[in-house]
Amino acid sequence: MSRPQRLSAKLVGIQVFALVVALASIGSTLLVSWRLEGSAAAINDAGSLRMRTYRLAYLTQEIGRGEPESDIGRLIAADIVDFDRIVATLRHGDPVRPLFVPDTAAIAAAFAEFDRGWAALKPKLERVAGGNSAVPRPEFERFVGVVDRLVVTLERDIAQTTSLLRSIQLALVALAIAGAVALIYLAFLFIIRPVHQLEEGLQRMAKGEFAVRLPVESKDEFGALARGFNDMAEHLEESYRTLEGRVADKTRSLAEQNARLATLYDMTAFLNAPNSLEKLCRGFLARLLAATGAPAGAVRLAARDSDTLHLFVHEGLTPAFAGKEHCLSRGECACGEAVTRSAATIHALGGRTKPITITLPHCVDAGFAVVAAVPVAAQRQVLGVFNLFYKDAHETSSAERHMLESLGQHLGVAIESLRLASRDRELAIAEERNLLAQELHDSIAQALAFLNLQTQMLRKALAAADSAETMRVLDEIQAGVQESYADVRELLVHFRTRLVEGDVEHGIRTLLARLEHQTGVRTEFRVGGAAVPLAPDDQLQVMHILQEAMSNVRKHARATHVEVELTRGSDYAFSVRDDGCGFEPAQACDDAEAHVGLRIMRERAARIGGTVTVRSQPGHGTEVALRVPFARPEPRTDAPLDEAA
Repeated sequence: MSRPQRLSAKLVGIQVFALVVALASIGSTLLVSWRLEGSAAAINDAGSLRMRTYRLAYLTQEIGRGEPESDIGRLIAADIVDFDRIVATLRHGDPVRPLFVPDTAAIAAAFAEFDRGWAALKPKLERVAGGNSAVPRPEFERFVGVVDRLVVTLERDIAQTTSLLRSIQLALVALAIAGAVALIYLAFLFIIRPVHQLEEGLQRMAKGEFAVRLPVESKDEFGALARGFNDMAEHLEESYRTLEGRVADKTRSLAEQNARLATLYDMTAFLNAPNSLEKLCRGFLARLLAATGAPAGAVRLAARDSDTLHLFVHEGLTPAFAGKEHCLSRGECACGEAVTRSAATIHALGGRTKPITITLPHCVDAGFAVVAAVPVAAQRQVLGVFNLFYKDAHETSSAERHMLESLGQHLGVAIESLRLASRDRELAIAEERNLLAQELHDSIAQALAFLNLQTQMLRKALAAADSAETMRVLDEIQAGVQESYADVRELLVHFRTRLVEGDVEHGIRTLLARLEHQTGVRTEFRVGGAAVPLAPDDQLQVMHILQEAMSNVRKHARATHVEVELTRGSDYAFSVRDDGCGFEPAQACDDAEAHVGLRIMRERAARIGGTVTVRSQPGHGTEVALRVPFARPEPRTDAPLDEAA
């Protein structure tokens, strides 16, 4: 696999190449310029040699014309030295100025001619400086011609160098144009075109052309981006191609979930409605068969004190099959196995081995291919099991199994609720019977015992022919019968009393009116405060307590005035006060009738979370106070048995 080429490396390489070319171009121009500057300085010095030659010619002509010869000789010697220095500078160059003579054949030939001419002229000048005869003028003219040719040669070379510099500058202009074009092309090739291709691919993909692919022309970042785009396009194309199928699958899954939710909702609404146990199970089974498509089903309930499952209701089963499956033991067959494991079991009978068919013989004989057994449970207790029977092969998914188990739990909760409601009714009936027995015992039973005793006394009086005793006993019997009749009517009114919410005030007024009508006692009722009305059940217990208190006033108090006060505030406070004979509360425990009456009132008050207080003094009347709170305290589960009792 070849190594990928980084786009950044390409860009850096291009920039480095452009920098090298620019530096080389600038260096060449600088070199040529420096050469031109040195050649120009050489031309200046070479031109100065021509002037110095004329000066030497002039000095040689001045000898013998009045100037001391020694002074002229010194001047000529000094000029010769300067001449040699300038020649040496031209020959070797001076980098500081800069000055140098180009090393070309023409310049070398001109320099050779110059050296020969100077070599011939210099000795003659030295002799003139020593006092000898002067140098002829034509020799100076010939040497000046040599110097002129050297200068012309240098000028020609500098002209060529100038032409070269101009050519280099033109080449730099062309190179700059070519470099700009090359950079634009490379930018288009490496950056702009890949970006345009990617943009075009994205636009086509946005229009739904998922078959678009980008050409992978490089191994740099844009090449990797093109490959990634192609992979993404391929994935999107594949996803779009399978989207319809996946949407159909998802829609089907949602439809199944909605159907299961609808089944659970419908079943929950049905199970929460008031029904008998048989209607509950039959309705549950009918809805279950309609939801699952099973041709037959059954609900079996477990006996509480045995390991037997009873076929309670069934649908789609033949009488023969129902007779064989009427009773099953826990652990027997698929139904018993579901109860034992507390989990749903699905048995496919077709194509199974022999032990399975032996375990489910009745289902095999009836022609069922699949049997489902789901426990009916509530509060971790298995109450039974329901079955679904299929004639053909049926695959049960995990979601369907979970729904069946949820339905089994809902049915178990509904059955347990029915049992608890029935138990509550039984407890309420037993409690009312107990109260009825207590009140009958405290009223009519004692009166009948008194009448029985008076009947025996009447028999003795009749046997003794004692008319006075007979009449007295008859009066006692008549008073006892009237008292029993009043007690019976009071009990009938007591047990027929029914109140609605907020009707306690009207009920008290009715009790006071009845007491005033029966006994002639003057009554008074005072109401104060405001609060949330008591619940009807609480009001009923309050009315029973107040009625018992007024009954005691009627029977024992011998009062002329009864006052009832109702105060509403943080709780309900009731008080029944009379101006009767009163009693000693400590001695009331010895009176069986009074003791039982107080106990009944306290039991009724405790049932609604209230308290009953009795205050009395002999000769100063009696007050019975009842206080009922709004919020009842929760019973303590860790309280001792005697405290809870």
